[in-house]
Amino acid sequence: MLTSLVPRPFTGSLAARERAELASLALSLGAPAPTMCAGWTVKDLVIHLLVRERRLVAKDRATAELASRDLASLVAQLRAVPLLLSVVDPVLNGMEMFVHHEDVRRAQPSWTIRPLSSRDERELWLSASLVGRIQGRRVDVPLVIASGTRRTVLRSGPSPVVVSGPVSEVLLFLSGRVSVASVAFDGPVDAIEKVKAASLSL
Repeated sequence: MLTSLVPRPFTGSLAARERAELASLALSLGAPAPTMCAGWTVKDLVIHLLVRERRLVAKDRATAELASRDLASLVAQLRAVPLLLSVVDPVLNGMEMFVHHEDVRRAQPSWTIRPLSSRDERELWLSASLVGRIQGRRVDVPLVIASGTRRTVLRSGPSPVVVSGPVSEVLLFLSGRVSVASVAFDGPVDAIEKVKAASLSL
């Protein structure tokens, strides 16, 4: 099993905890381990995160340079958040680190859905609502997301498709991880098929 079934206590930002857990998991699995990102290994995903955070220009060259290094040094760099980024990391990277952590976890045979603290659920639901409003433009049907008592209209209209499930699963669905997101659909059958077929990858 890749994680405990007990919600983690709050010890720092979601972004920091997901970053640390992703780094540890990457090292334990090794560079060639698969991920849910098509064609990417664990090493490829770590390189993507480093380039995203540290290289705003010449990304292809930066990717090639990082690819020549071993996984341990790449993970060490991923753990060391740059000073300027550390100020905004908790705000910007919670969803990013969570989704990519799940990209690694769910490509392994022993994954389970992780229980989340109420604080983490609130943060990820806000992310799902914001991302969902963007993704909703790609779906030509009324669309609502729901989790427990939470409910957000992504695209208004009559007879909406309601996508429901744990917060983590709704977010992963909206992030394009359709094959591993445990969500339920309610609404007109033809509209549900349109939602399932939509290109939602971020």
